Amino acid sequence: MPIELREARRGEELAVADIHVRSWQEAYRELMPAEFLAGLDPRDRAGRYTFEADGAAPTTVVAVEAGADGEDGPIAGFATFGASRDDDARGLGEVYALYVDPDRHRAGVGRLLMAEVRRRLAAAGFTAAILWVLRGNTRATDFYEREGWRPDGASRIEQPYGIVSTVDRFRRPLG
Repeated sequence: MPIELREARRGEELAVADIHVRSWQEAYRELMPAEFLAGLDPRDRAGRYTFEADGAAPTTVVAVEAGADGEDGPIAGFATFGASRDDDARGLGEVYALYVDPDRHRAGVGRLLMAEVRRRLAAAGFTAAILWVLRGNTRATDFYEREGWRPDGASRIEQPYGIVSTVDRFRRPLG
């Protein structure tokens, strides 16, 4: 089914959160406690999204299946991006999140989303961008490296939902 990209719309928060949660449950099953992953609820995550807000909010682009009747089909993935939040990477763009429905892996959705994010960040005047990857997430690391991202040597400890994790930063020119 053909995929179309567009900005997320108000009312799609739960659909985006569902992909986010299912992606974590699939990708992090060997990296985070099973009880924690099983307890993730898209309804809890949905309130963290703000679509169609003022220009200060990050941008979220969704990949939707193009319906034959002109209506959007289900969301197949999403990417959220904006200016870097890191003090040592001011002036760069940042990919805050990129998740694809686990049932759509290897269908090109991630590549389409990443190309659109790079295009939009470059159009906004950024010459390079960063993103953070959970250490041990080899599927994501392999994908980003195929897309031209390289580790830049920065890492940090994060505690999403109280789970202690190490993340590594990747960087890529946007030209």
